[in-house]
Amino acid sequence: MNNKDISIKSKELLSNNWYKLYKVTYDIKQKNGETLSHTREAYDRGNGATILLYNRESKTVILTRQFRLPTFLNGNQSGMLIETCAGLLDKDNPEDCIRKETQEETGYKISAVKKVFESYMSPGSVTEILYFFIAEYDKGMKVSDGGGLEHEQENIEVLEMGFDKAYAMVGSGEIKDAKTIMLLQYGKIEGLVS
Repeated sequence: MNNKDISIKSKELLSNNWYKLYKVTYDIKQKNGETLSHTREAYDRGNGATILLYNRESKTVILTRQFRLPTFLNGNQSGMLIETCAGLLDKDNPEDCIRKETQEETGYKISAVKKVFESYMSPGSVTEILYFFIAEYDKGMKVSDGGGLEHEQENIEVLEMGFDKAYAMVGSGEIKDAKTIMLLQYGKIEGLVS
């Protein structure tokens, strides 16, 4: 990080329970030349990858459904969220990560993945960059039931549905996950299943 207009004055670790929450004080030079001091919190949970699995022939996609506590705390009565498969990079590069997560969560073993873009998902408070991928799948790639890893306490339901149905679920509010909405919109724009 090298920016002459920003100077980090202090970085205090507030929590290291699940991931890392920092309180950062920094000076930032304004356009008028004045320097202002700010204090903000930043949550460092690492970077991640997500993927839209699609089948051009059957015009279907593979999504997942699982409980997400933050959504439950913020009005999602069931706490369940429909999402594209995703995971944290840990020590993996994005491509290896998403192949591994795809097999763990969905049961499909894929090899050819295509990165389509990357995005900061909540830049006001979270450091994470998310890498977005797409890949074609077929029934022959199914090697297990998926559902996630027991030792990670994952309880993931695998959903296969028509692309048009999934896309309509964005408008109906049944799909509210940003990464999933972004990949479905990408799929629509690019005509992945048309």
